[in-house]
Amino acid sequence: MIEIVGSKAVAVVNDAGRFGRFVWQTIVASVLSCAKTKTYPLIWAQMNIIGVRSVPIVMITGAFVGMILAVQAYDQLVSMGLEERLGVLINISVVKELGPVLAAVMLAGRVGGALTAELGTMNVTEQIDAVRSIGTNPIRYLVVPRVLACLLLTPALIIYGDLLGILGGYFVGVVQFKINSWAYWNFSAGGVELWDVLVGVIKGFFFGASIAVISCYKGFTCKEGAHGVGQACTEAFVASFISILALDYALAVIFKAIYNTFWSVRSLV
Repeated sequence: MIEIVGSKAVAVVNDAGRFGRFVWQTIVASVLSCAKTKTYPLIWAQMNIIGVRSVPIVMITGAFVGMILAVQAYDQLVSMGLEERLGVLINISVVKELGPVLAAVMLAGRVGGALTAELGTMNVTEQIDAVRSIGTNPIRYLVVPRVLACLLLTPALIIYGDLLGILGGYFVGVVQFKINSWAYWNFSAGGVELWDVLVGVIKGFFFGASIAVISCYKGFTCKEGAHGVGQACTEAFVASFISILALDYALAVIFKAIYNTFWSVRSLV
């Protein structure tokens, strides 16, 4: 039993070390690639695949999130005579937490799985070894464009999801439940601060980077055969999902401390 536990512990430490080295190499290659215009066409191509093609699913997700929040919260607010403040509840929830998290989860499923499958297939068919054999750094050529595209476009996709979430909540609240439109937007404008929007957008950078790095790492280290690629895709999504939740918690604590220290004081002044 001690031998089994020890071997698993050693394996976990080895995996953590390999992942840490992979992350460090990706960071260094990303910084160096930003100064080389040869990398830009690769980044544009990945932006189209990762960002543009993900807009519809993110917008649909955001719209239904706002509509569901409105349906669930209306009965509780109307019982207290606060139905006109429905927009505050919906908009803060969407732009600060639910919008960024759900958009990142959708990207982890769509983009993360695709990245892992693509790079995993290249690894199994020895295409990554072929890139390395011709003197090209596979991380700079294959990983960096995907990481930078995901890093830059996840915040933009979150904004699209937030917008549709707000409009979805407005549709249910004003059109379906007949809440006064002026009061809905007036209370929303008074309750939602610029800080709330910035927090959700900044989270997108961390979520996008974690999704891309984890997915690329799983693709680079997947086992042989179709089963290995499929297993890598599953592990990439699970790891990305857990990292999104962990990052969301850590960032929520950090941003709350920053808000209480600086932003709230500025608001009072």
